[in-house]
Amino acid sequence: MSLKVYIGGKFVDKEDAKISVYDHGLLYGDGVFEGIRSYAGKVFRMKEHVDRLYESARAIHLVIPMTRDEMARAIEDTLAINNFTDAYIRLVVTRGAGSLGLDPRRTTDPQVIIITDSISLYPEEYYENGLAIITAGTIRNHPAALSPRIKSLNYLNNIMAKIEGTNAGCLEALMLNHSGYVAECTGDNIFIVKKGVIHTPSIDAGILDGITRQAVIDLATSLGIAVVERTMERHDILTADECFLTGTAAEVIPVTKLDGRPIGDGEVGPISRKLRSAYGKMVRGETV
Repeated sequence: MSLKVYIGGKFVDKEDAKISVYDHGLLYGDGVFEGIRSYAGKVFRMKEHVDRLYESARAIHLVIPMTRDEMARAIEDTLAINNFTDAYIRLVVTRGAGSLGLDPRRTTDPQVIIITDSISLYPEEYYENGLAIITAGTIRNHPAALSPRIKSLNYLNNIMAKIEGTNAGCLEALMLNHSGYVAECTGDNIFIVKKGVIHTPSIDAGILDGITRQAVIDLATSLGIAVVERTMERHDILTADECFLTGTAAEVIPVTKLDGRPIGDGEVGPISRKLRSAYGKMVRGETV
């Protein structure tokens, strides 16, 4: 059975899910999105994701043509029609079709798109053995140019850094900010462990305020593990005991090598393993 995609209040077969070639989301990356997960039939942190979608839209002067409650119901309906309990959910809101040219006033009918599908971002072996990553030469966009807290459809900055990583044989790449400090990876937030304390770049480093990032901070705190948000240098990662990444699709995945150099003893550390296990239980409503 073909997957159903929600577009503008209707469900259509995946093969028939189309938007206008004049949509400014396609022409200029003018729109916003969210990636969400559902586990055992429950959407993880639905409210936080929907709220961030609407905040991103508001920040770019885009009016979403449905309420937050209607959006939440549409997400649930899309999961139901596709018989998904465990799934990845992609929300997309485009500016809508218009004329050629940047002026958003010449667009009409913003498109709301909801895609639900299965996802496996990294092979299981990387969760067991850890990722190797590189430091990309492409820096994170300057936060004064466009706030990194906006999840816009223009991900070219991240994609260019991702290409550097894949060209080097790595599945992820570390991005520094305009000041040379650690920001985040191309699709994930980054954490290190040093002497039993977790460290991660603060929001003012020019990073996405990740919902999985915050969930892991909350989880670590509940487990009695101290978490410090601060300015970090590449040196901090190279001299860390452990390193791991967080993201909606990636969940919690360890990193054991940066730029060809092992982090800690080059093995997945105990806190990384503990958090990955605890996160898996938490999202499924099991006792941590």
